[in-house]
Amino acid sequence: MTNLPQTALAKPPQPVYPVGTCATLSILWEVTAPKPGNVTRTADFEDATYVDFITGASVVGPILGQTRSNGVGATVLSAVRATRQAVGTNTNLGTLLLLAPLAAADPEEPLADGIGNVLIQLNEHDTRFVYQAIGDAHAGGLGQVDEADVHTTPLFDGSLLDAMRLASERDLIARQYTNGFHEVLECAAPWIEQELDRGRGLAQAIVTTQLRLLATYPDSLISRKCGDEVARFASDQAMKVLACHTDSVEEYQQRLDDFDFWLRSDGHRRNPGTTSDLIAAGLFVLLREGRLSCPHVFYEQNHD
Repeated sequence: MTNLPQTALAKPPQPVYPVGTCATLSILWEVTAPKPGNVTRTADFEDATYVDFITGASVVGPILGQTRSNGVGATVLSAVRATRQAVGTNTNLGTLLLLAPLAAADPEEPLADGIGNVLIQLNEHDTRFVYQAIGDAHAGGLGQVDEADVHTTPLFDGSLLDAMRLASERDLIARQYTNGFHEVLECAAPWIEQELDRGRGLAQAIVTTQLRLLATYPDSLISRKCGDEVARFASDQAMKVLACHTDSVEEYQQRLDDFDFWLRSDGHRRNPGTTSDLIAAGLFVLLREGRLSCPHVFYEQNHD
């Protein structure tokens, strides 16, 4: 065997698609999978539909493709504004906050290495752009912290990393900025990959990963809307669904359907949206690193 130089061995696989296309596909595939509690191909919310999500995915892809040139904060703001112009609602703020730093990473480095270099270079300009994006999206702030809550201090004068650090104990998206995108790189992406390696279709791999993430990390959006107790209960229910994943197809599907019904109750306030954002980011990682391409099987006929 030819001995390759260490630098050649360390070079990441080349993506099949450009970065902007990776971003669009990651959002499209995430929303198309029939995940309990979320907008999907067969389940809309009153204020956001599947068409809104796929339209949003289409308009933000080219913007995310220019992140390395335009910067993380400016990219998030431009993409949020483009989404609102296209569909009139927020479908992707959390996803954009995760994808923009990943899209800014050096393509010659594995994302696990490159993301750190992106995060330490974030500055106060990124902060201002992101806070503007949060305001434009009409979304909640980065936690209810007086020093950095977008509703009370729209021009926090620290770096974006500082702002995210203040919210990291309460918000899983903010936490990614402070822990090197651990839940994205070490959980969401490899868990999807593991399910695919077991022969699952991509949709089922995404659903199983959603349950694993939700069982492990209470969803920040549920916590923000309904409180920590409800978020922990949702995690417990996800764990119970997972526990019967190896049982009969009928029992697993019934428990999954029951969980879906509960999450969609109360005006879909229990929507595990942060978990969906992590999955979209995990799909982006797999696409960006050449570990995933267009699936031959998206939906399975059964779960055996």
